[in-house]
Amino acid sequence: MAHSMTGFGRGEKVFDTRHYSVELKSVNSRFCDINIRMPKLFNFADAAIRKLISDTLVRGKVDVYISFEDDAEGSSEVIVNTSLVKAYSEAVSQIASLTGRVDDVNASRLAAFPDVLSTRQGEVDEEQIYSELEQTVKEALDGMQEMRSTEGANLVSDLIDKINELEKVRNEIDARAPRVVEEYRARLSDRIDELLADNSKAFYDEARITAEVAVFADKCAIDEELKRLSSHFSQGKRILAVDGAVGKKMDFLIQEINRETNTIGSKANDIEITNRVMFMKNIVEMMREQIQNLV
Repeated sequence: MAHSMTGFGRGEKVFDTRHYSVELKSVNSRFCDINIRMPKLFNFADAAIRKLISDTLVRGKVDVYISFEDDAEGSSEVIVNTSLVKAYSEAVSQIASLTGRVDDVNASRLAAFPDVLSTRQGEVDEEQIYSELEQTVKEALDGMQEMRSTEGANLVSDLIDKINELEKVRNEIDARAPRVVEEYRARLSDRIDELLADNSKAFYDEARITAEVAVFADKCAIDEELKRLSSHFSQGKRILAVDGAVGKKMDFLIQEINRETNTIGSKANDIEITNRVMFMKNIVEMMREQIQNLV
């Protein structure tokens, strides 16, 4: 079954003293656009994480939030920029001397100055870290896929209902089309009866009416368009039944359905068919918007 591109997934794992949390949010996008926010510790795994996500989700704009905590001793250390501390201290003393004020900047205030303190992650086993992170990302992906699958199933069901509705209207147009020519012939004959006197009509060539009707019938013939619509509807149902990425295929197909519908509207020369075409175009437009959310 097709999947929606909208979804959310969360994964949390604890390994010894290490706690991982991953959140995924996705919305519509023509491509797989991945934005990752994570601690610098995981920079080495950036490409692998992106590949894991793109291979699973295929399409969508995906925001990834990764957090990490390690409670083990020695897992991180605080670095003091000694040369910068000295420079700040000397600068404060100089200001105090120049202004006649007391130098009351203690160690705590010096430590709060920009770039005085920094943290550094202790040595880590990158292979182990990535293995643990990968498990957490997969858990989040599983949750997202479940949500995307549920929403995708609802979308597919609604799209099939709309295709069935289009088929119904298409069949109504098919039944109406032959009557358009018959009614044109009747109107043409009535008009000739009004314009020509009884004696003049005796000299009017009936073949002229037949020729006029034939030209009209050729101009408003929509048999081929109706056949292609039937084919498109069947193809749409087959595509939606496939388990995998169907969004781009359906987007192309809906363009073809719209093209055939427009052609019928321009050729039909009948108000009843035109009204049905307008109804079909409304349904097609709704389908186009829904298809944008399919993977």
